[in-house]
Amino acid sequence: MSENTAPLPDFTRWPSFPFEGDMRVKKLAQPVEVEPPRSGEDASDCVACGTPDDAYIWVSERWRVRAMDRPTGLPMVLILECRSHLDLGDLPNLLAAELGVMTVRLERAIRSLDGVARVHVNRWGDGSAHLHMWFLARPYGRLQLRGTFLSLWDDILPVIPETQWRENLALVAAWLADFGGKANAEPAHIQWESPATFTVPAPTDPDPEDARRPANLGDVEAAETPPAGSPSAPRSPIASMENQDQGVREPAPKPPPTNHDSNNARPSSEATTPNGTTTAAKTAG
Repeated sequence: MSENTAPLPDFTRWPSFPFEGDMRVKKLAQPVEVEPPRSGEDASDCVACGTPDDAYIWVSERWRVRAMDRPTGLPMVLILECRSHLDLGDLPNLLAAELGVMTVRLERAIRSLDGVARVHVNRWGDGSAHLHMWFLARPYGRLQLRGTFLSLWDDILPVIPETQWRENLALVAAWLADFGGKANAEPAHIQWESPATFTVPAPTDPDPEDARRPANLGDVEAAETPPAGSPSAPRSPIASMENQDQGVREPAPKPPPTNHDSNNARPSSEATTPNGTTTAAKTAG
């Protein structure tokens, strides 16, 4: 068996080619007379037809969108499928027209994610007979991933965090749901743990000074209220301030008695007017 010495194609020297080192071209196998059936040629054995809606991130009457079962190296990899068991060339005019609308809509939804520069849309169809379109997001600034090898880089790049992956799925599903259908994807839930027990500080001995301190305003007023029959205590300044705020005026203090000799005081007569006021009448002098 002679060794294959065919020269390597030019794309192996492209910056986007993911491999380097010594390589050689595989020997091309002989063509087969009859190709083997693809997966799901019969609708009864089709995996896509037998998958329930809750396995998809978004579903509608005629279309469904699903993701991988785990995060990969690219920010987003999604697959658009029609509900009907049809291949691309078998679509009726209605589904063919909707395929164009769904392709544009899903591309916009993925491109709206943070860190996504381009969305590659691919259809191969050699593995499954049920129509499925691949949508692969290229990270922004990663110029080495441009071009036809993006699907290969998806298996080489470090896997993105699962929380980011789930959040991206929820955003795309919500974008599609704005035009109809149902979004099934939800963002990752916040992981938190509450303490099993709470530590309550032990009570300390009360300060003797605290026992003599009033607890509230009621205690202050009660302490300042004199018992019945005792001389009235001065009003609390806080109570006086409250009365002023409420429009209550304090009674004016009575003037002290004059220090005149009663013998030198002139008597005067008082007359009461019909309205109850008292007037002083001058005496003849």
